[in-house]
Amino acid sequence: MAGMPPATMEVNDAVVQCLVRDQRPDLADRPLMRVTNGWDNATFRLGDDLAVRLPRRAEAVPLILHEQRYLPDIACRSPVAVPVHVHAGLPTSDFPWPWSIVRWVPGAAAADVGPAGRGPAAEGLADFLRSLHVPADTGVPVNPFRGVPLLEHGSAVVERLGDRERYPQAAALRAVWAQTCAAKAWDGPPMMLHGDLHPGNVLLTDDGSLAGFDFGDVGAGDPAVDLAVGWLMFDVGARHRFMDAFGHAVAGDTWMRARGWALILSTALLSNSDDNPRMFAVGEFGISQIVEG
Repeated sequence: MAGMPPATMEVNDAVVQCLVRDQRPDLADRPLMRVTNGWDNATFRLGDDLAVRLPRRAEAVPLILHEQRYLPDIACRSPVAVPVHVHAGLPTSDFPWPWSIVRWVPGAAAADVGPAGRGPAAEGLADFLRSLHVPADTGVPVNPFRGVPLLEHGSAVVERLGDRERYPQAAALRAVWAQTCAAKAWDGPPMMLHGDLHPGNVLLTDDGSLAGFDFGDVGAGDPAVDLAVGWLMFDVGARHRFMDAFGHAVAGDTWMRARGWALILSTALLSNSDDNPRMFAVGEFGISQIVEG
């Protein structure tokens, strides 16, 4: 049984309350409630309009720092809400890593909405990605897991597809992988990336339109990794509307690489979420859409 990575540091409500009380006493009387445990971060809601985000693993510490540094600029360009920080938390003896208090973005995670209910977000998600994908400033780090050439993930994809019970469509998926790896590599400047764009991190309004995002892997690299959300989030009809909204701004080879990234991300979720039915379902849906085209 394969599950999400274990926490190096699991925090409880009492630790978070102490952090808030000591560093932001003006917020200490707000109610605190754990919302999610992601692969990288734990999130607690703080009152109505704020949230506390803390790394669960050492690997996630740079990601919190990247969010604090780069999300304010992304928020200035974004047509929808971005959870910028209102406090950059300092390490303490109780919690030895940086952490953040961020603005709470209301909405339902797309992972908790059926595929048909996500369709109204297609154009809004394209608008956001057009605003996000600008050449990264000097010094923005290339995301070492998400902003790199597809082939750097080749051995992991091949190994996952060797699980025939989990992937009865393995032959078709191997053919897709070969096709996407043959696409022209990204040769433009490293672009700003969300880096972790899947239905668990996309927030929708009650009518299914785009409300905002959670973030996790902000960095720079090939924008195809973010465009993979077209397969992770939408059925065929909505995916075509999502793709059409970019017009000529995205080349065919980039869409090919995006489908390859969808395969990387879907197999990662499907192979490592036996303890997380929500993310398992995201991976399963992604695989079905990749097979469809």
